[in-house]
Amino acid sequence: MRYDFDQVIDRSGNLSAKYDERKKKFGTEDVIPLWVADMDFKTAQPIIDALKARAEEGIWGYTARPDSYFQAIRDWQSRRNGWTPDTSLMSFSLGVVQTLSAMVRLHTPQGGNVLIQTPVYGEFYDMAELAGRTVIENQLVERDGKWGVDWEDLEAKLQQADLFLLCSPHNPLGIVWTESDLRRMMELCLKHRVLVVSDEIHSDLIFHGKKHIPTAALSPEIAANVVTGISGTKTFNLAGLQASTVVFPNAHMKETFDRFWMDMDIHRNNAFSVVAMETAFRQGEEWLEQLLPYISDNFDFVVNYCERHIPKIKTYAPDATYLMWLDCRELGLSNQELHDFMIQRARLGLNDGCAFGRSLSGYMRLNAACPRSVLERALHQLEAAVNSL
Repeated sequence: MRYDFDQVIDRSGNLSAKYDERKKKFGTEDVIPLWVADMDFKTAQPIIDALKARAEEGIWGYTARPDSYFQAIRDWQSRRNGWTPDTSLMSFSLGVVQTLSAMVRLHTPQGGNVLIQTPVYGEFYDMAELAGRTVIENQLVERDGKWGVDWEDLEAKLQQADLFLLCSPHNPLGIVWTESDLRRMMELCLKHRVLVVSDEIHSDLIFHGKKHIPTAALSPEIAANVVTGISGTKTFNLAGLQASTVVFPNAHMKETFDRFWMDMDIHRNNAFSVVAMETAFRQGEEWLEQLLPYISDNFDFVVNYCERHIPKIKTYAPDATYLMWLDCRELGLSNQELHDFMIQRARLGLNDGCAFGRSLSGYMRLNAACPRSVLERALHQLEAAVNSL
């Protein structure tokens, strides 16, 4: 079937955090919300149909997870990424963020060091610090508009680290790491005996002919040192169902993780996520193949609009995710001034760039996974606000 991603759906009043938490997040509801990472698109019709059928059953008790659930994930990874993980080494998790939290607590000492590459998803900071660990940063460097690794600094920081949280593909920069970069990072981790947790939640949202390489697929030696977090929640816009998968390098680590959650009696999918996830991986590919070019065109629209009408704001079309990194430094505003400007003058709800790297100044993150008309309205508001400075 053909999907209409131009359809504007009113999500206000349906308990959508993206819309109904605007007042809490921005102090006003009068902003176009382009912040939290979910999409303003309906998911694939087979998923909707499967959930309707499950709802009609009318009994949603404790829910078993069939073997076919993890098999569907394995088959998807094999088909899309050439990686066939062992289903016996997969565990259920409520989300990749919860996986990061558990891995920090289970595999680093109290007061230990967790290495991240900034700017990066703010939960990398939070999950480490809430566990009483110290965050150390390998700051990514920008050269001619391209971001990359400071290799000398990475090796120095690895000598202090107990755990490395890798974001692959990268949020918010949209980097699809090359095989050579991944290998170099992983070989340094092996050299310094640092366990890697690879957040690969955006691995299905890839553009411009790039190819996602699962970190654990690089070699058996590397795979033995990598825990991978994956999910269909970003891919198919199912974050509210709370389900992800962790792939472990060995049975002992899986058992340790499972026991951690069993102690809180958290080990089952809910009655709807178990259906939605398997259906997504079995029948959602047609929808995804139509979604990707639409988002890619949205990227191009934003880039072209800024170049023509708002040249003081620089951006680029990312190779992954549906999130765009806006360089607003030419506006000459402090982080707080930029935050207030976007809300009060542009009437946009974006993510502050300093949440992704605490030493950063002058950046914002924009979620481009919405109908084109919404982006058009948002950019018209941004242009008018910049012109008013």
